[in-house]
Amino acid sequence: MMPSSIERILILAKTYPSPSAKHTETSCVAGINEAGVPRRLYPVPFRLISGDQQFKKWQWIRVRIEKSPADHRPESHRVFVDTIEVEDVLNTEKQWAARRPWISRLPTFDEFAALDGAREQSGISLALLRPKRLVKLEITPADSPEWTDEDLAKLLQEQNQGNLFDQEEEKKQLKLLKKLPFDFYYHYACDMPDGERIYKHKIVDWEVGMLFWNCKRNHRDGWEAPFRAKLEADLAEKDLMFMMGNIHRFQHQWLIISLIYPPKPSPTEAQQQSLF
Repeated sequence: MMPSSIERILILAKTYPSPSAKHTETSCVAGINEAGVPRRLYPVPFRLISGDQQFKKWQWIRVRIEKSPADHRPESHRVFVDTIEVEDVLNTEKQWAARRPWISRLPTFDEFAALDGAREQSGISLALLRPKRLVKLEITPADSPEWTDEDLAKLLQEQNQGNLFDQEEEKKQLKLLKKLPFDFYYHYACDMPDGERIYKHKIVDWEVGMLFWNCKRNHRDGWEAPFRAKLEADLAEKDLMFMMGNIHRFQHQWLIISLIYPPKPSPTEAQQQSLF
């Protein structure tokens, strides 16, 4: 039995929910604890936990965790969902003054090959990657625009067994998980000794999924233009960083699990940063 402990963790990432044979539906949640150590919390059936325990990105939570016995990545911890207590949310005032100290404590790379090299050497599986520039956003149709019968069986298993829900509204909430009909990828450039190198990684950030549904609802067939405006034009003007996480079974494969986008520092701030 792994020892458990209670930690305060600042949430920095939530992935779009996916069907799970064991847990109905799950999101991968990641953040950093008060000691500055990255944490991956899994599985989190986020939409299924009670309303007063649901948390936002950039919110502190207090929760009991233990090292995952089935996942040997150093950051991966099992979370005791019923112990979650939500605390304050860090705001964006004064150029992200409350958030920046925590961003600076995360392992950060300017080049993807260096990040993957660190994985091979130390097993790191969560880190920030700061691209030199965005090249493009690729939008491709998903293999299946709807859940498969197997996926639906996973999503409805607890409901069908009568184990999870008592209220009709809660049953409705479970059914509302919609499959994203598209996959989204960033192509981005990093500097290498021999020049720029272009990389491509899939975005699984829940915020991006919600942006798609909001654009689809507000603009119908014209959803793509405002969607691209946000993810290509708007974020290109920010100090954009990708929170990268790898896949447990295929640890050489990385995903963009969260977008971190503070405003770019002023020229004076940038000069001060370069002095340290």
